[in-house]
Amino acid sequence: QVQLVESGGGLVQAGGSLRLSCATSGRTFSSYAMGWFRQALGKEREFVAAISWSGDSTYYADSVKGRFTISRDNAKNTVYLQMNSLKPEDTAVYYCAASRINRMLQTASVYAYWGQGTQVTVSS
Repeated sequence: QVQLVESGGGLVQAGGSLRLSCATSGRTFSSYAMGWFRQALGKEREFVAAISWSGDSTYYADSVKGRFTISRDNAKNTVYLQMNSLKPEDTAVYYCAASRINRMLQTASVYAYWGQGTQVTVSS
């Protein structure tokens, strides 16, 4: 069982930055690919970014490419999402997720474990 706890959300003006963190329990963090998803009010959950077990491969949604950066620190069992140049349309609850499958990471169904989410609100 893996427990995920997100932090770092909040209210920021358009053009600002936030860094989300997702701390995980357990001693096998490096065995999991990690992803970030988001869900805006009234919309379906969507893929944001993912990173492979080793951190060698990263994937981004087109809407965040060039603005967001996903990274991981296996020594700290933590994955991060650095969000720059934030836009009002980035407003959503952001979830981190863990997958034992190291492919198809843009797909929510490959993730077995999910955090509770953290709210990000970008004002115009």
